[in-house]
Amino acid sequence: MSAGTTITQFIIEEQRRIPGATGEFTLLLNDIVTATKVIANAVNKGALAGVLGAAGTENVQGEDQKKLDVISNDVMINSTSWSGHLAAMASEEMEEILPIPAMYPKGKYLLLFDPLDGSSNIDVNISVGTIFSILKAPEGKTDVTTEDFLQAGTQQVCAGYALYGPSTMVVLTTGNGVHGFTLDRNVGEYYLTHPKISIPDDTQEFAINASNSRFWEKPVQRYVDECLQGKEGPRGKDFNMRWVASMVAEVHRILTRGGIFMYPVDSKNREKGGKLRLMYEANPMSFIVEQAGGVSSTGRERIMSMKPAGLHQRVPVILGSKNEVDQVVAYHKGVD
Repeated sequence: MSAGTTITQFIIEEQRRIPGATGEFTLLLNDIVTATKVIANAVNKGALAGVLGAAGTENVQGEDQKKLDVISNDVMINSTSWSGHLAAMASEEMEEILPIPAMYPKGKYLLLFDPLDGSSNIDVNISVGTIFSILKAPEGKTDVTTEDFLQAGTQQVCAGYALYGPSTMVVLTTGNGVHGFTLDRNVGEYYLTHPKISIPDDTQEFAINASNSRFWEKPVQRYVDECLQGKEGPRGKDFNMRWVASMVAEVHRILTRGGIFMYPVDSKNREKGGKLRLMYEANPMSFIVEQAGGVSSTGRERIMSMKPAGLHQRVPVILGSKNEVDQVVAYHKGVD
């Protein structure tokens, strides 16, 4: 049997450090953690439960949904809507915000989530995950609107993700460092296994979708070209390239051993503003990366300082080990 600090114990201990804490935030996190266990079980069963393949529907982004996209979205809603800790929620899979039904009490928090990041990998059994972000709802307001969600990333109360891989993990921050918890399936509980995660300042790994290289801007082309030149090039060291097509998996690798992840703006996605969603992916992952000592940028500005313009806004993302991200940002500044 596992021994150590459970995620519930950890959250409660963190709560005790906050004067006037009511426990509502702790209970909300427990609801989210419960949802990740249910999703992990569905992902783990895969074809045995008949949950693989396309759902035959599209999400608000016009992307084909997988069956597990729909299932995961429903699980997150059902796990968090009834308990009285949320005022409203928003999902990457839904066009509009979802206010808490009138039959349930309303809480003081807003929840944003990507229920199944990297779902294109589901059918080939590669790691996927759930990303979430928690904001405070406006005080004294009975009807929450989309505008209430459009807060800068610096306003996040908590951000985290669940990774459904060889082991299931939850990694989260409440602004006091980053901590990782591993699910012990025998007892159905997450235990603290990765306290105070720290990203090394230097790295020799970069992750980018190289099939888009012909669309990249010059600063990104320059950076990747120099990495590929290795010891013989201006960087004076060899680099390894990685690409999983699952942001959760990419960020988790960076948290574990360092690296840089890039999904930059390019000529193919420029009209949309980028590829990744600010509210559901870029902001929560930036909060985690910065709390672990890394840096997150669009190439031109800090992601968490951006004022959101829409619920499904897309942005460029460059994040990871400080010195490498700073290098890419410097190349962007040299062009502007």
